[in-house]
Amino acid sequence: MKLSSPIELPCGVRIPNRIGKSALSEGMAHLEGRPSPALFKLYEEWGKSETGIIFTGNVMVDRKHLVNANVMIAEDDAFLDEYTELASKAQANGSQLWMQINHPGRQAPKYLDSAPVSASDVAMPSRVYLTPKPLTEEEIWDVIERYGNSALVAKKAGMKGVQIHGAHGYLVSQFLSGLTNRRTDQWGGGLENRARFVLEIYRNIRKKVGQNFPVGIKINSADFQRGAFTEEESMEVIKMLDAEKMDLIEVSGGTYERAAMVGTMQKESTKQREAYFFDFIVKVKDLVKTPLMLTGGFRTAQVMEEALASGSMDFIGLGRPFCMYPHLAKEFILGSRKDCASPDVRTGVDKIDMSGMLVTPWYMFQLHRIGKGLEPDTNMDPWMVYEKITGKTRPV
Repeated sequence: MKLSSPIELPCGVRIPNRIGKSALSEGMAHLEGRPSPALFKLYEEWGKSETGIIFTGNVMVDRKHLVNANVMIAEDDAFLDEYTELASKAQANGSQLWMQINHPGRQAPKYLDSAPVSASDVAMPSRVYLTPKPLTEEEIWDVIERYGNSALVAKKAGMKGVQIHGAHGYLVSQFLSGLTNRRTDQWGGGLENRARFVLEIYRNIRKKVGQNFPVGIKINSADFQRGAFTEEESMEVIKMLDAEKMDLIEVSGGTYERAAMVGTMQKESTKQREAYFFDFIVKVKDLVKTPLMLTGGFRTAQVMEEALASGSMDFIGLGRPFCMYPHLAKEFILGSRKDCASPDVRTGVDKIDMSGMLVTPWYMFQLHRIGKGLEPDTNMDPWMVYEKITGKTRPV
């Protein structure tokens, strides 16, 4: 059974199985960014799943720039005790906890960030966000240093690895995309310059944590926008990261504007096949030696086994299924679970359902239930979610 087989990363660390709990935004930290008892409980439950790797949700490298409220922050050692407890809870049954570190760049809502920054002054197409200020040379190096500092916090806390969030339109992704990076200095222009930011982040992290501590990245297969990061460019950047001896590359796709990562723009044939970015990762596998993880759409053990057996990837990444079935890795490996199909979150009102505005909060509320010691609720009313996030009552 491929799902249960161990694998050794380039740095020499052995992962016990091929299932990864992909990063999910929990929104459960204290307001100052300190990990909370609810997070300890949530990660303890995920740890009982004996998942190969558990990736944390977005951990911010700079408290001045946040992707949402109640997000974890790891600028320095201020919350080291809490991160140590988080690692202990998550890893008690053999899972390995990796901190996903991130900077939102222009994707920081204005109620949290009155002075967002990015590669260039390209605004988000929404009033929720302000136009970002282009980072100066000095500020770019400060951000690079911050990623390294956060990675060192993860190592000090006893976590087993870190993951750079280079996907979904966040700051690293903004530097990679020709749509959001219009710089004319060494950080913009051709792909080699646009990739410099992420390469320097990796080098800084590696310098701080050493050669034997796993460092990975989550990267888009493409941004799916005209003029943005393309599939061909993604392959080239992945080859650059492979040459740097990255330990694990997770493939996803899309941005806030084009959300392929949550399956809102997949062809029906792709949905039926489950793995959203399978075609892309098949091409990549022939180009690199770095272990690859594919996230997006997997729902049945049979398809996961077939994907691993094909040799096209090394890990299966699962996100939302872990909101509904927190112990699913162990259940898949023992054979007590064959699928992890997720509920179809709909109100029946096309304008609301087509926007997708309720789906992410609906799953986040499931995480909040687990953090309170409750079971996930597959019958959670989408209208309850609507009322909570909008402050409005259900339309008559």
